[in-house]
Amino acid sequence: MLTYDNPVIPGFHPDPSVCRVGDDYYLVCSSFAYFPGLPLFHSRDLVHWRQIGNVLDRPGQLALPDDVPASGGVYAPTIRHHEGLFHVVTTAVGAGGTFLVTAERPEGPWSDPVWIDLPGIDPDLAWDEEGRCWCAMAGVTVARIDPRTGKVLEGPLPMWSGTGYKDPEAPHLYRIGDWWYLLLAEGGTALGHGVAAARARSPRGPWEPAPGNPLLSHRGTGLPVQSTGHADLVQAADGGWWMVLLGTRPRGYFPEFHVLGRETFLVPVEWADGWPRVGPVRERHPAPAAWAPRRPTPVRDDFTDRALAPHWVSPHRRPDGCWSLDEQPGRLTLTATGDSLDRPGHTLVGRRQQHHDCRAAVLMEPGPSSRAGLSVRLDEAHHYDLEVAGGVAAVVLRIGPVRQRIAEHPVPAGPVTLAVDIRATGQPAPLTGPDTVAFSVETSEGSVRLAELDGRYVSTEVAGGFTGRVLGMYVTQGRAAFDWFDYEPIGSCTTP
Repeated sequence: MLTYDNPVIPGFHPDPSVCRVGDDYYLVCSSFAYFPGLPLFHSRDLVHWRQIGNVLDRPGQLALPDDVPASGGVYAPTIRHHEGLFHVVTTAVGAGGTFLVTAERPEGPWSDPVWIDLPGIDPDLAWDEEGRCWCAMAGVTVARIDPRTGKVLEGPLPMWSGTGYKDPEAPHLYRIGDWWYLLLAEGGTALGHGVAAARARSPRGPWEPAPGNPLLSHRGTGLPVQSTGHADLVQAADGGWWMVLLGTRPRGYFPEFHVLGRETFLVPVEWADGWPRVGPVRERHPAPAAWAPRRPTPVRDDFTDRALAPHWVSPHRRPDGCWSLDEQPGRLTLTATGDSLDRPGHTLVGRRQQHHDCRAAVLMEPGPSSRAGLSVRLDEAHHYDLEVAGGVAAVVLRIGPVRQRIAEHPVPAGPVTLAVDIRATGQPAPLTGPDTVAFSVETSEGSVRLAELDGRYVSTEVAGGFTGRVLGMYVTQGRAAFDWFDYEPIGSCTTP
């Protein structure tokens, strides 16, 4: 029997929403204050996913002011396909509110936003038999809208708001048979997270709670996957049902720390007595009937394409002039737009850390009087950096209000390889963090390890918020050229 490993999309890919068109599945996730926004994935089997783009990929769609914090910005989206058109609805917290974009093809181009005057977050879209469009919001309410103009035609009307746990959110509406089903997250997106369900004959209610609520929760368990919730249902081409949802994989000693953010998991769904039934989310499950593996992503990005790969993101924005693939063909050239990673407005291009055990390395050629390097970033106040300036490589820590230079080593002029090796903690002991973060420099004269750091200070439990780590190239003075960037899982990783 074929099996698959969870998470199916590892790393900082929370709040998944999925739809099927024929034999193809499309999935979007939250992106918060990173640009481009809303990563978009394609799969033929719900297990093997490839990022094919980002829904919000130009400044005209998404403009995040500098005062939007790292865990503000673009919250949970919903993706649906209706009458030949893809729809994605989401909320930009601190940057305008709820809006809808559409596309004829999932690869885009996606339209400019159509704004919807509804309070709250986590919008959902569903169409009834008469073709009327309903938009549910966290809280929980539902309104009938015109998706072409965003005008609210009816409501918002109160709906079922869960079983009494805090933060009822992530509503998803489905018309299945003669019933409307409502899937709801509650309990907060941390360890109390769970999924509940209800049903009604109409989106207006009245709603009947599922007798087995919560439909799914790992609260109070010792399972390796925690914080399970924010789920979306999809029916496979063979008629079976599946659920995508977020979860975390904490590591280290009590209270444990998660560093990869909230990730996307997949779990099978059965129906009994008119209700969906879901078992615990395991790290390994029997696979769906369809099986369509993809080639693994290459370890190295040589920056030889005409555009950056869709997995590369930047905080808040990536304005023209701060990056170029044409200035030095085969290299990514970055130009400083801010003098510190501690404040918004800096130049950083990074990718999500997706494995607990991994290595990232970059070959960098500093420019005259430049300051540039490699960062392990959670937000402006929590990051570890290996930077080169004035012929010296230095490791710099920013942990809350503290900024400290802890190690340095001279490097010769010319290209230098900067590397970070991240290893998960083995058997946790008292005061053990989730992992170690080790920085090295490699030149023609050899390799030198500068520092080995406790990873807990770049974890969600320390920094707070909803994001995960990003490993990025940055410039805070002058400009620098990056010849290649390597990222690879190391050792006996159980994740894809």
